[in-house]
Amino acid sequence: MTQADASKLDLGQGQEQRSIAVLQRRATEAGAALPGIVWLGGYRSDMTGSKAEALCQQAGRTGQACLRFDYSGHGASGGSFRDGTISRWLEESLAVFAHFTTGPQILVGSSMGGWIGLRLVQELRAAGQADRVAGLVLIAPAPDFTLELMEPELTDAQRQALEQHGYYEEPTPYGPDPNVFTRALFEDGRKNRVLDGLIDTGAPVHIIQGMADPDVPWRHALRLMEHLPSENVTMTLIRDGDHRLSRDEDIARILAAVGGIVPAA
Repeated sequence: MTQADASKLDLGQGQEQRSIAVLQRRATEAGAALPGIVWLGGYRSDMTGSKAEALCQQAGRTGQACLRFDYSGHGASGGSFRDGTISRWLEESLAVFAHFTTGPQILVGSSMGGWIGLRLVQELRAAGQADRVAGLVLIAPAPDFTLELMEPELTDAQRQALEQHGYYEEPTPYGPDPNVFTRALFEDGRKNRVLDGLIDTGAPVHIIQGMADPDVPWRHALRLMEHLPSENVTMTLIRDGDHRLSRDEDIARILAAVGGIVPAA
């Protein structure tokens, strides 16, 4: 079983320079014909979480390539978190994808990573690289979350903080430090909308969504389905599933969904 190699990819110039931390497990001879796996994490998560680790371990068993990385301002990567936007993290995702992968890949996006995964597909297709995506597995996907899920719920105090200070903070159950949401993130989110037309992925999509998710309502996943082509789209709703979907049984479903995507004949 091959091990994951740690490396970095430097992007940007001057104040925009940041170093993106990467963990790459290379394909073995036995898994060379299988699509690789690319993990796209969520907002303020990193590449060492239980779901990402489980994917890497499964890749070790199948011989598939597996790529994980941290967006700037996340985990082991450089850069300021407050400088982060969907466009910035998408740029990093595209650069890492181009530098570290070859052939078809399965994109596994969690929460915000689902949004970035959908944008990644759009950018690859626009560049004539549609064949690089073998499929998508979207875990509690949060496309357009700034516009669709957050803006309608902003309090007057939060709107005032965005206007006067350019950001606001709120506590999170997922860690000791508060979440930070910037005006730039909201403004940039509008430029990266995907729920405004058909999202032509050209590849199978499997959505896994908890119905007890307090952050991304399961009806948001249903709305996403309405924007995907009718063929090759599957949804698994987990009645008692939360946003993390990190229980053993949840991870087993994720691994099965990834394993169910096979190369096109």
